[in-house]
Amino acid sequence: MAGELPFEKPLIELQDKIKELRRFTEEKGIDFSDEVARLEIKAKEMAEQIYGQLTPWQRVQLSRHPQRPTTLDYINHIFTDFIEFHGDRLFGDDMAIVGGIAYLDGRPITVIGHQKGKDTKENIARNFASPHPEGYRKALRLMQQANKFKRPIICFINTQGAFPGKTAEERGQSEAIARNLREMAGFGVPILCVVIGEGGSGGALAISLGNRIYMLENSTYSVISPEGAAALLWKDAGLAQRAAETMKITAPDLLELGIIDGMIEEPFGGAHRDMVKQAELLKATLVSGLEQLIQMTPEELIQDRYVKFKQIGQYASLS
Repeated sequence: MAGELPFEKPLIELQDKIKELRRFTEEKGIDFSDEVARLEIKAKEMAEQIYGQLTPWQRVQLSRHPQRPTTLDYINHIFTDFIEFHGDRLFGDDMAIVGGIAYLDGRPITVIGHQKGKDTKENIARNFASPHPEGYRKALRLMQQANKFKRPIICFINTQGAFPGKTAEERGQSEAIARNLREMAGFGVPILCVVIGEGGSGGALAISLGNRIYMLENSTYSVISPEGAAALLWKDAGLAQRAAETMKITAPDLLELGIIDGMIEEPFGGAHRDMVKQAELLKATLVSGLEQLIQMTPEELIQDRYVKFKQIGQYASLS
């Protein structure tokens, strides 16, 4: 299949052999049913071995899969009557972030997320989901509007990080991210955030300061990419796999550490294997989380967010 990952290659080759035998049976009329049945059992066992014991680096690869569902995919499957808004009213429209208003089971909400492309042309147009400052300012504009009209906010995170180029720095990248964090901390509406792919650095954090943070099973969330960490620590980006093993950036690790509030199961083999099923699982988590949060007053929501982030990490005395 297109977009196969290195660790999936033996399984894909076996599945292709099964298809070839079936096709040969249809064309030549020779019965290979026993051989096909044997290979199907072997393929099932191999799939369980591969996907049942994924390493952190393999989860990183799955989080970056080119066919992995995007923010707009989930918006189209989970919400109704979505209206996309554009521009930050200061500079322009950043296509790396999409957002607007929609309904979740009849409830009006504001939904925002990083948007990767489906092919090279779209990825270039969307800057590979690495926003410029105007992208974060667009997100903030929509969140301020949501706060004004008492609409819950749902954010989908999927970026390697904010764009680090000269143009972004000239337009105030760090200030835009910092302002988002400050403003999100004080919003009196529920904020639910879901890491659907990569959650990288401040580029992810800028729209993930929520009351609840969830991760898809094969997503990652970290202060830096494994390649970046390897380059800094060992002066060799090629040691990214080693970095991924030690950084604790996967959903199971971060759930255990108390960084996130829940891990959303993925269909066997990854979210891209069954988009409809993944959307159903994600929607159920969003509806459940929202039902809990809408019971709180604005003051309680702000305090809940404060307590959540204050509890992350440990305080140690130097004496």
